[in-house]
Amino acid sequence: MGFASIRSKRNRSTIFCRGQAFSRSARPAATSVAGSVKTGISKAREWDKLADAASPEHIALTAEQLGCRSVAFTYNDPVIFAEYAIDVAQACRERGIKAVAVTAGYITDHARPEFYRHMDAANVDLKAFTDAFYHRLCFAQLEPVLDTLKYLRDETNVWFEVTTLLIPEENDSDAELHRASEWFMENLGPDVPWHFTAFHPDFKMLDKPHTPPTTLTRAREITRSKGLHYVYTGNVHDREGGSTWCPGCGGLLIERDWYELGEWTLENGRCRSCGYEIAGIFEEERGDWGARRLPVRLARIAL
Repeated sequence: MGFASIRSKRNRSTIFCRGQAFSRSARPAATSVAGSVKTGISKAREWDKLADAASPEHIALTAEQLGCRSVAFTYNDPVIFAEYAIDVAQACRERGIKAVAVTAGYITDHARPEFYRHMDAANVDLKAFTDAFYHRLCFAQLEPVLDTLKYLRDETNVWFEVTTLLIPEENDSDAELHRASEWFMENLGPDVPWHFTAFHPDFKMLDKPHTPPTTLTRAREITRSKGLHYVYTGNVHDREGGSTWCPGCGGLLIERDWYELGEWTLENGRCRSCGYEIAGIFEEERGDWGARRLPVRLARIAL
């Protein structure tokens, strides 16, 4: 299944996300209030030009011509450009293309229904499970993110998954993982996928080491012990942790080795061995795109 991705700015800050370094690297230092206003206007004009060049209709047409099944608003949070993301999602739906939000889940109660009404799928970052972490490292709060997760589960048909970046000595303790897993199971159920990914030093958090693979394995074991069915490890080479296993018979359903797919024992969304119905949205056959990337220049796609 192919997908296209759209990138923009962020709706809150973290000191450990490499997206901050990329998004801020092009900003000239402002030496005065007047200078900072001029910089803001300049950046706004650049964004307007980008929006003009990447119209919703152009993006949808490009995705269709390239055979993409979905368009993902990723790397930076689509909530910050919600109107544009919604327009793109609407244009994509007219051509039978799905819209995917990769988001921190930090959005107001008022805006949440309108935004997710236009999304078909989402991957929500659950940064940690303490307010202290969110206040100190994200300059935000935990509760709105939990509200988003519960809203997606209880009020929508959006297919969503959760990702947590585990940072050594910040959000990787057994106690926190147990509390988070218990909340997850009680409020989201056993079938929402949860991805634990490895941290590497970046932006303003250079004093922390890389996350050991054993930490990800420990997190996966804790969450699975609470009854969660689909828990994965990421940013590390871990065939077992990256693959999907049948909750019914324990057999291997989808083998993943980095970006490569191996064994595929799904049939009509069920385990071929025991018939257990697997939560998710799947193709009938295994894909073979692998780790390839295809840069896209919208200017080369004729409207």
